[in-house]
Amino acid sequence: MSADLSIFFHPSEIGVGSFSENTLGSVTGFNKSDFPDISKAHIAIIGVCDGRRSINNKGCSLAPDTVRKFLYPLFANFPKIKIVDLGNILEGNEVEDTYFALSSCVKLLIKNKTVPVIIGGSHDLTYANYLAYQDLEKTVNLAVVDNRFDLGKSEDELNSQAFLNKIIIRQPNYLFNYSNIGYQTYFTNPEELNLMSKLFFDTFRLGDIRSDIQEVEPIVRNSDILSFDVSAIRFSDLPGNNNGTPNGFYGEEACQISRYAGMSDKISSAGFYELNPSVDKNGQSSHLVAQMIWYFIEGFANRKGENPLVNKKNCQKFRVALGNEKQEIVFYKSRKTDRWWMDIPYPPNKGLNMERQLIIPCSYNDYQAACNEDMPERWWKTYQKLL
Repeated sequence: MSADLSIFFHPSEIGVGSFSENTLGSVTGFNKSDFPDISKAHIAIIGVCDGRRSINNKGCSLAPDTVRKFLYPLFANFPKIKIVDLGNILEGNEVEDTYFALSSCVKLLIKNKTVPVIIGGSHDLTYANYLAYQDLEKTVNLAVVDNRFDLGKSEDELNSQAFLNKIIIRQPNYLFNYSNIGYQTYFTNPEELNLMSKLFFDTFRLGDIRSDIQEVEPIVRNSDILSFDVSAIRFSDLPGNNNGTPNGFYGEEACQISRYAGMSDKISSAGFYELNPSVDKNGQSSHLVAQMIWYFIEGFANRKGENPLVNKKNCQKFRVALGNEKQEIVFYKSRKTDRWWMDIPYPPNKGLNMERQLIIPCSYNDYQAACNEDMPERWWKTYQKLL
């Protein structure tokens, strides 16, 4: 399998040289004279040096090696996690060539149960990440941290601000759910919000998330892909982006979201996009993205392998009746981590390959809402998509 991957990669210069003991660089297998063995790797770092479809952010193709300069001197507090750095996917003759290379690599890594961590590059690379799951014929949930939806129109060229529509209309379609984390209303067309509602997708305003950052945890715990556009981080914390704005997540919040994503047993790929080192200040933005990736890895090291579908003995079960007991919602609470799930029924004869959607992650707030006889929005949207 390593031989199949090696044809797509060019070694990163950052992998040449020595690193201090116990740093991330000292425990990572780099693409040097020999391509790293991925057979037992938990995480694979991938750089994608292509920003041709980035809108107003030329220079983001330089991000992979710049982030590595700050990532690998960080200390590794997760000795049991095997990490490899496969190097960089360079620009293909056409952008579609880059998409093909990235989707092929992600597909092979997922089949090997290795989590690819992609350092972009432009945000449209999320589309290539999704294509890997389509090739695997795997239904997926996509979580995107962004200050807008990047929906675009059907006639628009696929780019960093117009790729979601291409995923939604692509056939056959394997996208079950899309979750936007941190959109800002003044950047959002009301028609797009209406479409998200009609599709029963999840959208969370920046203010709502910042008022209770823990609500991000069940969102990413229910996702297969994390896509993080760093323009969602406020400009004062991350100046290395031409599309940065005064409002957004603080750096600490971005790291917390990344850690939650790493902890998710379901997330099988993650990407960090739109960092532009050419407009950065003293490497501040590159350092922040490096720390976000570090937190993702630390979160991965703390995965618990919890799944109520597999082992309900480690969970407490709660039944909540709504509307004079005409509707009952079953909740599960982990005895180990206090995390919550809820049961979503759907007709068993529909022949859909969505058994894993039967029990979805939720929060204590969802349980409280049900106890107050309010239907949790997360339950309702999932149920509607299963009909």
